[in-house]
Amino acid sequence: MQTVNIHQAKTNLSRLLSRVDRGEEIVIANRGIPIAKLVPFRTSIDRRASLGHDQGQIIVPDDFDQPLPEEILAAFDGDGE
Repeated sequence: MQTVNIHQAKTNLSRLLSRVDRGEEIVIANRGIPIAKLVPFRTSIDRRASLGHDQGQIIVPDDFDQPLPEEILAAFDGDGE
């Protein structure tokens, strides 16, 4: 990921956007401090193509949707200190 200063970004915006369109991410900095990042815009169609990439890597326990134990519920209410 390349970092450019504001002047470089203004002067070369078209070139930077072409690079971003090809998938690069570019950070824009002011006096060396990052203030913005140019990233490719993803449409909902692109996101659909990425569904299922983590399949099999996340395990949801069988008791996931069971009620919480009383001591945890009490902590949410501010009673369990």
